[in-house]
Amino acid sequence: MLASQSNWIFTYKDQIEKKSQLEDLSLSSVVKELLMQRGLKTKEDAEKFLYPALDQLHDPALFHQIEIAKKRIEQAIEDGESILVYGDYDADGVTSTTLMVEALREKGAMCDYYIPNRFTEGYGPNEAAFREAYKQGFQLIITVDNGIAGVGEVKVANELGMDVIITDHHEVQEELPEALAIIHPKCAEDYPFKELAGVGVAFKFATYLLGYFPKQFLDLVVIGTIADLVPLHDENRVLVHFGLKALSSTDRAGLKALKKQCSLDGHVTEEDIGFRIGPRLNAVGRLQDANMAVDLLLTNDPDEAGELAEYVQELNTERQKVVATIAEEAIAEIEQQDGSDHYVLVVAKEGWNPGVLGIVASKLVQTYCRPAIVLAIDPETQSAKGSARSIDGFDLFTSCMQHKSLFTHFGGHAQAAGMTLPVDNVSVLRDELDALAKEQLTEDDFKPQLRIDAAIDLQDVDLSVIGELNHLAPFGMGNPKPAFHITAKPAEIRQIGATKNHLKIKFAQDGIQLDAIGFGLGDKYTKLSKDTAIEAVVELQENEWNGIRKPQLFLKDLAVKEWQLFDYRGAKQWQQQLDQTLANQYILAFHDKEKETNDVIGPEQFDTIEQEIEALYLVDLPQSLEDLSDLLKGKQINRIYACFQLNDGYFFQKIPSREEFKWLYQLILKRKYFDYKTDAPKLASHKGWKLEKVKFMFQVFHELGFLTREGATIVPTESPEKKDLTESPIYQKAVKQMEVEETLYYSTYQQLKQWIGEQLHAASKPEEEMVYGF
Repeated sequence: MLASQSNWIFTYKDQIEKKSQLEDLSLSSVVKELLMQRGLKTKEDAEKFLYPALDQLHDPALFHQIEIAKKRIEQAIEDGESILVYGDYDADGVTSTTLMVEALREKGAMCDYYIPNRFTEGYGPNEAAFREAYKQGFQLIITVDNGIAGVGEVKVANELGMDVIITDHHEVQEELPEALAIIHPKCAEDYPFKELAGVGVAFKFATYLLGYFPKQFLDLVVIGTIADLVPLHDENRVLVHFGLKALSSTDRAGLKALKKQCSLDGHVTEEDIGFRIGPRLNAVGRLQDANMAVDLLLTNDPDEAGELAEYVQELNTERQKVVATIAEEAIAEIEQQDGSDHYVLVVAKEGWNPGVLGIVASKLVQTYCRPAIVLAIDPETQSAKGSARSIDGFDLFTSCMQHKSLFTHFGGHAQAAGMTLPVDNVSVLRDELDALAKEQLTEDDFKPQLRIDAAIDLQDVDLSVIGELNHLAPFGMGNPKPAFHITAKPAEIRQIGATKNHLKIKFAQDGIQLDAIGFGLGDKYTKLSKDTAIEAVVELQENEWNGIRKPQLFLKDLAVKEWQLFDYRGAKQWQQQLDQTLANQYILAFHDKEKETNDVIGPEQFDTIEQEIEALYLVDLPQSLEDLSDLLKGKQINRIYACFQLNDGYFFQKIPSREEFKWLYQLILKRKYFDYKTDAPKLASHKGWKLEKVKFMFQVFHELGFLTREGATIVPTESPEKKDLTESPIYQKAVKQMEVEETLYYSTYQQLKQWIGEQLHAASKPEEEMVYGF
């Protein structure tokens, strides 16, 4: 057996209406089922999903205060007023800022932008920045990707005589700012889609403001939308679909330079944004002032763009090092707290860079599968500032809002949040969230949730199906890559990579073989037997090598539901298979000479074990099959490693036949004596027997009382008691040992697995009979 790393949720086992209007679509049954699972049960809905079109976007006029905002901007332009775009320091914020500045400038406005410093000002509006804007002559402030929580700051702006237009998408809190206009999907009852990113809201506003569809901004929209992890359905799906095309062929100097740093050429995918472009733009605001990221996106000068992109690359490299260091220190802090006892992890320390704590929190969630809050302590202000990430079963925003009084500043979503609070409140926050989580979460919640869309056979995996699946892209939040469940035996298992930390399996099923790659799963190599079926959750992908295209499986998780046998019989280095991380593995030896260390236990100790055994190593042969059989009965063992060694065995020597025993005894009776030292070698040579065989036969005769010794001579006993050969303990031991060797050492893998399986299963039969009564 091998447990999965995640909780597998078989969504395809839910009740799905089999009759649908998708039958007319020329798609495989696999893809049709996936469409139905995504709630697309009509041909019209499916075609909209598969073939996004710009006319699927909603009318921005449905934001009920958008006309007020537009008129105020037009008035500002007419009166020559200065407009300040107040943005944010992450990828969504800098793309929103760039987009709004370009839209205003195209409209003819005098405008500038401001990105608050993550370290000195924090997220969202702040009073000092608004007062400074007033001093510099700005009459209108437009927030992008922030502002919905700036109640006090907007009040200050109003008192100074400045108007504020808020464009945002973050969670709405109890009180709304008294802004001139709020453009927010969740504040607009008539707007049908509530999950736009900040850049998506800015784009809708720009569309309404300019009076046409500004395709030139789509390359910005796709970056912010994917980087901010909003659900990729409805409008977001359309914007990302066309945004990826726009980004792939963008003429924007800054993005071209950034793509070069990312080694991107040609078609850009959502993964390229999520793992390359997005992190680099985020790195600027995480380590210093994010204005440089906006400068990069706004510049038309290729030389300036190249220099800025190169510096962004350097910052990203530095960011990676900082994250690794803080993550290591945070894990050490958690271990000191005995993190396994806490449902919510809260760590705080002086000297940590607040800009990267969201990434560190994500790493802690991946490591411990618990909600995590990571805070940097400022000793001067005695405040703690940082970020939080959560797991699927715990709504971080709602839970923190129940204790809002603990925070100086707080905002975010169900799965991610940012916060500032007094140092004295950190332990209180840990206790309060821990109590809430204990009420809400179960043990299953502490494993990642892995949703499985369909079961598939290897014979159904081909390039045409993979091509159809690509029509479901772009993938991301709300539209994950389809995950499939397969069950097949591995024809080959290998560790790959420079450090052997990846896994490659060649699955075989009904004559079909298919390669599967599992990154980071190399440690499973010693826990998988080639002769046992593996259940795996996979994604389907295309692999091209030397011009040859073929389907391939990408392993997300795997499990083995039955016990496994690993055959290391005769291998001298079986100790290398020991997993030092396991607490419930045992090395069993039947003979004292094998019990040279405290790690090895004997039959008496093993017999007392009642809990489930993860791994059992059998290092020597028992004296009888019954000795091993009795120990295996009643035990729950996931993996058994047969590491038997054999030096002097009986199996290939064979026990002498009765006729051979009879012939030798009659010879001695006839001769009346036998000088073993002189006659035994001659007898062995004459009969073609080994000397050990002759010795064994004489030992049996002596034990049965058929022969006796007179000095150096062996003579027959007068009138011996009639006995059968099987009454000799030496003969019995030899027969049993030969049976042991034949069954446990010289048997085939399948024969050995069948025998051990029968012993493990034998204990359950009486229990079943007792429970069911028949």
